[in-house]
Amino acid sequence: MLDASDFDAIWLTLRLASVVTVLLLLIGAPIAWWLAQTRSRWRGPVAALVALPLVLPPTVLGFYLLLLLGPQGPVGRLTQALGIGLLPFSFGGLVVASVIYSMPFVVQPMRNAFEAIGQRPLEAAATLRAGPLDRFFTVALPLARPGMVTATVLGFAHTVGEFGVVLMIGGNIPGRTRVISVQIYDRVAALEYASAHWLAGGLVLSSFLVLLWMYGRGGGGWRA
Repeated sequence: MLDASDFDAIWLTLRLASVVTVLLLLIGAPIAWWLAQTRSRWRGPVAALVALPLVLPPTVLGFYLLLLLGPQGPVGRLTQALGIGLLPFSFGGLVVASVIYSMPFVVQPMRNAFEAIGQRPLEAAATLRAGPLDRFFTVALPLARPGMVTATVLGFAHTVGEFGVVLMIGGNIPGRTRVISVQIYDRVAALEYASAHWLAGGLVLSSFLVLLWMYGRGGGGWRA
C-alpha cells in the first residue's frame, strides 16, 4: 500500500507536470507557429534543436543542464546574481529541465496542426485587415485546437513519466524533488515491490488511458 512519502511524490509530480505544461504551451506555441510558417534557413537547425531531447539519453541532457545551471555555469552565475540562487536540486531546476526535455512532445503536434490549417484562412483574414497577431490568436489557434489539446496531454504525461533528467537535476530529496518515477526506483531498490506495483501500475494505467483517448480522436496531429 501507499504511505505518506508516496503521496508526497504523487503531489509533487502533479504540481510539476501542471507548471511545466503551462510553460510548454506558452513557449512552444510561438516556436511551433514559426516553424510552420517560416521559410528561413534557420528552420532546420531550430527544429533539430527542439527535437534533440527525443534522441539524446536523458542523462546527457541532465549532465549539461547541471553544468549550465551549476555555480560555475553561465546560467547559474546569472541566477545567483539575480538573487534567485542555484536551480539544481530545487523545484525550479526540475521545471527548467522538464520544459526542455518535454519540448518536442508539445511543439511537434502544434506544428503539425498549424501546417494543416493552410494559408487560405490566414489570407482571408488578412484581406479583412487582420494583423499578424490577430491572425494568430483569432484564426490559427482556434483552428489548431485539436493539436493544442494533444500537445497539452502529451506534455503533461511525458513530464509525469520523466526519470533520468529529473534525477540528474533534482536528485532525490523527499518532499522537494522526489517525483513518482524516483519514488518507484527507491521502492524497488528497497525490495518493497508491493508499493512499487501500486505506483508503477498507476502510471501504466494512466498512460494507456491517455494514449487510448488521444488515438481515439485521431491523434490530434501527432506524428511520432
